[in-house]
Amino acid sequence: MTSSRWLLVLGSLGCLVAGLPAPGAIARAGQPDTPTSRQGGSTADRASAALVLEADSTVRSQLVGLGRDVIVDGRALGNVAALNGSILVSGRVEGDVLALGGDIELAPTARITGDVFALGGTVDAERGAEIGGRMVSYPTVSSAWLTLLEGPSLGLPATSPLVLAAKLGLLAAWLVLTLVFFVASGREVLSTSISVAREPFRDFVVGLVGVVTLVLTGLLLSTVAGALVGVPMLVLVVMLALVLKLWGMVAVFHALGAWLGGLLHRARLGPRRVTPLHAATLGLLVLGLCKLIPYVGVWTWTAATLVGVGAALTTKLGRREPWFQAVV
Repeated sequence: MTSSRWLLVLGSLGCLVAGLPAPGAIARAGQPDTPTSRQGGSTADRASAALVLEADSTVRSQLVGLGRDVIVDGRALGNVAALNGSILVSGRVEGDVLALGGDIELAPTARITGDVFALGGTVDAERGAEIGGRMVSYPTVSSAWLTLLEGPSLGLPATSPLVLAAKLGLLAAWLVLTLVFFVASGREVLSTSISVAREPFRDFVVGLVGVVTLVLTGLLLSTVAGALVGVPMLVLVVMLALVLKLWGMVAVFHALGAWLGGLLHRARLGPRRVTPLHAATLGLLVLGLCKLIPYVGVWTWTAATLVGVGAALTTKLGRREPWFQAVV
């Protein structure tokens, strides 16, 4: 996928996390004919909730549907995307068309200048439809895998047993990881936790910048560098991002648990002193409960991830020394 498609995906997920409509999205209630989506629901229900770009209408930025279908009868001058929804195009799209957890259908009058990409869905282009780029479909991608990314459960309700089981399994894995980190590097984890407790907003900004930098670095390596050099470097970037997230989240667990432990003590509801491992477990349980709440859990864990990554970067995984030493 090119950088424009990656940015479209990240931007859409960001809008979903924030609970805000995506830039350029046009919501029009109508009752057009559209196939029943694989996500369930009647045709009329899906159509009435769809984002509709009517004929003779133009949108100059991205058109993104979150949890609903997107119908393009007019002209879109940017990318068109749907998360947990399908896309029906009978007009013109001067960009890419991307569906995550839905199908893409192109009418005979559809004109797409970019690529058509469906993850967890199919692409059906009728005779006469024109596509300027590639047409790619991965219909066998399971919603459970996307749930493991701590994002929305595409095609599944929040109370689905599969979704709940995946989230509980992740919490159990986090608990084991927390124990391992405290046994192996407890002092360094506590040092990172202090940064989370003292300057969470700074760590949030640092984490956001760090994540964006890692994403752009990965895009650069995957598009510019050759396979012999680019693939190993890309693996290193992914491993660095994973280590920063895991380390930072354990520090966030401890910082949150220690703060809650202090509140409980002042209210005379808890002991005066809470061990670091108990504090981290308490913080994990609280965030775990938040994780079970639709949308709130996604927003909370995303914010905690950015704070944790920022704290891990700021403290160099608790060592509090420069990442690179100056050579004299």
